[in-house]
Amino acid sequence: MENIEKKSSESAPNPDSGVPEAPKTFSLEVLRMIKDAQQQHGLRHGDYQRYRGYCTRRVRRLRKVLKLPQYDKRHYKKKDVSVGHLQGSRSDVRYLHIPLMMAERAWAYGMQLRQEANTEPRKKFHLVGKLRKACLYALQLQELSASDCCDARTRWEIEAYNAWMHGTLHFELSLWKSAIENLKRAQLVYQNLGDALPEEEQSLYRAKVDELTPSIRYCAYNIGEGASMDDLLELRAQGLLENLESLATQVKSQSTEALQTTEWRGRKMGVRPEKARLFLMSIQDLDKSIEKAKSIQAKIEILETVIMDCKDAITAIKEEIKQDPKLRATSQGGQIVGIHFLLSYLTYIRLMRTLERNMLLVKQAKASLEDASEGGGKKVRPQDMTRLYEIILQNVTELQQVPGLEEDEKYQEEILSLSTTFRAFRCYYIALTLVAMKRWKEAVALYERSMNYAKEALTSSPKAYNLAEELKHLISTIEGCKFSAHAYSVLEDDASDEAGAVFGRTQKSSKPLYERLSEYKEDATLHSKNPNVFKITPDMEPIPCKPLFFDLALNFIEFPSLEDKVESPGGKKQPAGISGFVKGFLGWGGASK
Repeated sequence: MENIEKKSSESAPNPDSGVPEAPKTFSLEVLRMIKDAQQQHGLRHGDYQRYRGYCTRRVRRLRKVLKLPQYDKRHYKKKDVSVGHLQGSRSDVRYLHIPLMMAERAWAYGMQLRQEANTEPRKKFHLVGKLRKACLYALQLQELSASDCCDARTRWEIEAYNAWMHGTLHFELSLWKSAIENLKRAQLVYQNLGDALPEEEQSLYRAKVDELTPSIRYCAYNIGEGASMDDLLELRAQGLLENLESLATQVKSQSTEALQTTEWRGRKMGVRPEKARLFLMSIQDLDKSIEKAKSIQAKIEILETVIMDCKDAITAIKEEIKQDPKLRATSQGGQIVGIHFLLSYLTYIRLMRTLERNMLLVKQAKASLEDASEGGGKKVRPQDMTRLYEIILQNVTELQQVPGLEEDEKYQEEILSLSTTFRAFRCYYIALTLVAMKRWKEAVALYERSMNYAKEALTSSPKAYNLAEELKHLISTIEGCKFSAHAYSVLEDDASDEAGAVFGRTQKSSKPLYERLSEYKEDATLHSKNPNVFKITPDMEPIPCKPLFFDLALNFIEFPSLEDKVESPGGKKQPAGISGFVKGFLGWGGASK
């Protein structure tokens, strides 16, 4: 403690010196600071609760370090940051961090409640309260930056942050006019800041400008400043809008009465369910919104959103048919009438938009396949392309079976032309798969079939999706691939050793290396962990078994006489030897009388 006090006394200015202390000027990059904190503490995955906890801990640490606690041992005493804390010898830029983190904490709590409000509507009021508190802290931060202690860039960043926070609050309160004013002010400040900064720092501010654009367009839409339905579809595809029905009802309620009937393939039909009517109104400018999308992925998201809305409209029609027995009659005079033809129309829309979505997926996969062939990007195999065309052909088959159009010859010819076109592409990618498996003959046959399909499709002149140019390019590509696969198949048929040596083909052999030292053959197994050089365990070989010996000579052998060795009966008794002598001498062992 003594060392710390000595250092602080040395660094502090001497009031008796008579030299006035120069005021400090702080610089705070608000946008970069909060973006880094958000990405590192939960918002990369949309976890607002984790980010709120981080803000709470950050405020607690700042107050402890700056010696600005709001409590003692017993009581709570509120202490806000004032301009006096930013002046004098103990001024610190971290005083500005306190209201900023408190505003972020309240905003994160509000966004957490916004996620939970989908199932609990009462949390909407709590959400508004938290956003009001966030605006209060943002105003406090702006008042602190208005003093001379902050540089110009800090003041502009804090002003943009305050405008964005107020625009977010008014957006939730449906105060569209004030919301768009605040959001446009924040967008303008961020845009000017990005233009004034070096190029390496501009990306962050441009991303923020793009982030504010959808909210501004939605506010303009609600005010009635010319925003169209395709803008709403694009916003909903980005996950910013949830219910398309309510949006269409708000703006096009006056035109709903006009869309009581619709026409398709020369036949008029009534649009009875409200959900189907709103859906048909929402897709009037769909093609324009798809053209405006910047990337293939954005177009796919828009189409997926439309497909889900179409499924909801189809479900509504089926429910109405189920509830009303009068509508269950599907045909009259062999022709589908009434609401059933409307159901077929919506089914056709769903299948065509699904087909369009799948074509965009094919386009995306082709780009990835070309990048992978050049050594970069995600690896896409020909099998993946084949699978996509299989799905597309399933969609085409469903289009052929749409109720009410089975006898429409013109319609069936169009769908058949599409089917032939996609079969040509599918056969081509199946051939590429076989080429990778070195099945050359099958690949040549599929190349030929793909070319036949492509020529047949060109004669029917498919107009949908502008596939004529792609078919011509496919035919020119197949011509070269077919000759290449045929050449490889010829080389494969030549199995002679000389041809293998000339063309350097790898030949497999079961013989170990020591048995074919005089022959040159490339063997990839020699470079593996188990090379086929010599068999350590030799093979089993047949050998003669152990001979059997039979004692046949015994029958012809004359053995010597052993009579002199054997005691004859009745003969003279042989002497007993030393044992008998001892027995007689000692008096024992004799016969008892």
